[in-house]
Amino acid sequence: MTFPNTSLIRKLTLFLAAAMLSLSAMAADFSQVQRSAIQGDSDAQYNLGLMYYEGEGVPQDYSKAAKWMEKAANQGSSSAQHNLGLMYTEGEGVPQDYSKAAKWMEKAANQGSPSAQYNLGLMYYEGEGVPQDYSKAAKWMEKAAIQGDSDAQYNLGLMYTEGEGVPQDHSKAKKWIEKSAIQGDASAQLTLGIMYTEGEGVPQDYSKAAQWVEKSAIQGHANSQAMLGAMYYEGDGVRQDYAQAKQWVEKAASQDNDDAQFRLGWMYFNGEGVRQDYAKARQWYEKSANQGNSNAQYNIGWMYYEGEGVPQDYAKARQWYEKSASQDNDDAQFRLGWMYEKGQGVSQDYAKARQWYEKSANQGNSDAQFNLGVTYYQGLTVPQDYAKARQWYEKSASQGDSDAQFNLGLMYYEGEGVTQNMAIAKEWFGKSCDNGDQNGCDAYRISNQR
Repeated sequence: MTFPNTSLIRKLTLFLAAAMLSLSAMAADFSQVQRSAIQGDSDAQYNLGLMYYEGEGVPQDYSKAAKWMEKAANQGSSSAQHNLGLMYTEGEGVPQDYSKAAKWMEKAANQGSPSAQYNLGLMYYEGEGVPQDYSKAAKWMEKAAIQGDSDAQYNLGLMYTEGEGVPQDHSKAKKWIEKSAIQGDASAQLTLGIMYTEGEGVPQDYSKAAQWVEKSAIQGHANSQAMLGAMYYEGDGVRQDYAQAKQWVEKAASQDNDDAQFRLGWMYFNGEGVRQDYAKARQWYEKSANQGNSNAQYNIGWMYYEGEGVPQDYAKARQWYEKSASQDNDDAQFRLGWMYEKGQGVSQDYAKARQWYEKSANQGNSDAQFNLGVTYYQGLTVPQDYAKARQWYEKSASQGDSDAQFNLGLMYYEGEGVTQNMAIAKEWFGKSCDNGDQNGCDAYRISNQR
């Protein structure tokens, strides 16, 4: 099965609020903290900066927050150095300056701050304030990961997966991603589930995959909810259960996950786990399609083409097919080729039909490959070319298309574009027959009588 949005996801955002220490000065008298800060106490300077940053006991003022953070940072406070670096990253209270951000982050990182090490690693990864350097990114990520920073563990695992800054090593990737997942990181849990699904760095195990994906889904991770719904739908790693599938898919769809919206539309269209309802199917397909989901765009096009749940409308069908086809959906490309060939909703145009068939066929669509074979066999807007017809028929036939297998048999039977060969013709007729084409069965019988 294909899971929605399962590409490895990077957390490459600097988290200012999460990096701030708890505000120990909240219960303290502001004037007392201020007095100590003016006298040069670095902890008081840091806490005063936090108070201005959070607006605790004083009006929120990022400029004053940065001023006091810098005083504490200059005295060697790693927390102040880290937070000042983040403020330069975000341009809060100071002009945005990645170079200065990296400078302060490195000072904190060299003192062992795992958050600073993690964020410095991100800056090297992105090339923000420093030259992009995956090797240095991995080095700082590892320092933070060893100290238990779950974000660093997760991203270091991803770097081992991709071989960025470190030799590609799926086993090490699994080690670090699992450490992050055990700490409750929802993205790491999803990624670990994907690894078990694909057998990447671990033995393939759908049951373990479902366990990790569920942990993530329970935390509200939309991609995980969509994937868990898909697993219940297919019965992968869990007992097939359309009701559970609907429950998880709905959670993800409510968070605007386009794959979940598409699957929910599919379930309503087919009456799986819900009462069949074409109107609801179209509504969910449209939500997904409007986010750019090519499968949803194709299915809406199909509904308009067939008149299923909506009045038949070739023009609307073509519009949705075009949206999907522009994203390289091979089924939509094939359908557009068919509409141009037949003149449905468009002026009949064999040249455009061939163009769409070729786009689809080059992606492996067997129907498009067969139709291209017919195009070259009959010479529709192209010079008749039996050799090209045979090539496309063979591509389609190798995927089990019975019509292509039958037509190949005919070409060998008649010696068109190939040396006449009754044995090969009979073989293709037999394959066509085995795939349910009565014409193939009849031709095979006649071949036996020669």
